Amino acid sequence: MFRRTTVFLLIGLLAWAYQEMRPPPPKLCGLSPGGPPVTGPRIKLRDGRHLAYMELGALKDVAKYKIILVHAIDSSKYDTVVTKELLEDMGAYLVTFDRPGYGESDPDPNRTFKSIALDIEELADQLGLGAKFHLVGFSMGGQVVWGCLKYIPGRLAGVALLAPVVNYWWPGFPANLSTEAYSDLYLEDQWALRVSHYIPWLTYWWNTQKLFPSSSVASGRPKVSRHDYELLTKFAVSGKQKDKGYATQQGNFESQYRDIIIGFGKSEFDPMDLNNPFADKDGSVHLWQGDEDGLVPVTLQRYIAGKLPWIRYHELAGAGHIFPFDEHLCEAIFKKLLLGENPQLQTSS
Repeated sequence: MFRRTTVFLLIGLLAWAYQEMRPPPPKLCGLSPGGPPVTGPRIKLRDGRHLAYMELGALKDVAKYKIILVHAIDSSKYDTVVTKELLEDMGAYLVTFDRPGYGESDPDPNRTFKSIALDIEELADQLGLGAKFHLVGFSMGGQVVWGCLKYIPGRLAGVALLAPVVNYWWPGFPANLSTEAYSDLYLEDQWALRVSHYIPWLTYWWNTQKLFPSSSVASGRPKVSRHDYELLTKFAVSGKQKDKGYATQQGNFESQYRDIIIGFGKSEFDPMDLNNPFADKDGSVHLWQGDEDGLVPVTLQRYIAGKLPWIRYHELAGAGHIFPFDEHLCEAIFKKLLLGENPQLQTSS
């Protein structure tokens, strides 16, 4: 009797644990009962998924430059960084999109660096951006851009990586350098990244349980610099902060947590093994990094830039992680990418 009771209790405990660790299904836009509505334009991709997008700046048919912007974690197509006025002044057309699982774009449970690169290529083709386009990626969106440099380099006219997230397990990093940078993270972030790298199927549970501290980014408590804090304060005062509920309205797993699993898991490739996509000097790749970034270690970014001499590296003194939202720096970044103007590296604060 005792043995049978123990077995039943064990089965019940395992069933409970399975339900706790299993992420809920996403609330698909326009499909799930009570799910979010579709409010903006979308394209239908090769596998039937939909990708939501937004256009900004000069008219596409007359624009001198065509740009695709890739947003960060916990963000969406509305986090455009650059202003409509600056784009129009430069004669630039920009399209930004909700990455899979974000906003109104369908989730992709099979998402990889290659699949999102092909999504971007298909977006460009369906919108008629031509043979080549410029690509800008911020934070986790910057890590996505590394995938585009790997899988669709022939489609790129120029690239800007803005504080691109690094994977501490990329094999090109010296062990002592990545270990030192990793040890500077909050302890809860060290554990969260270990989980996503070694036991990714526990990522959802780890970031939603209450027994241990979860990722500071996923829980909205990231390390911020003085410059970051000043920018966030300006957003709050001006009312320019976007509705963050939109970004993850289909659920956190296929948006934020899928990002974490892919971004810090076993990588498909090492960016430090990439070849120069512009060996014929018909374009350029720029990497911008704040030296007080609390999320992406500047030491690792410097190492990547040193390993890839074709990268044009710009280090911003006093800048944190969200420097692209500084109007002065944003203008310098886009003018350098499109017009070749020398950047002004001072923060506005």
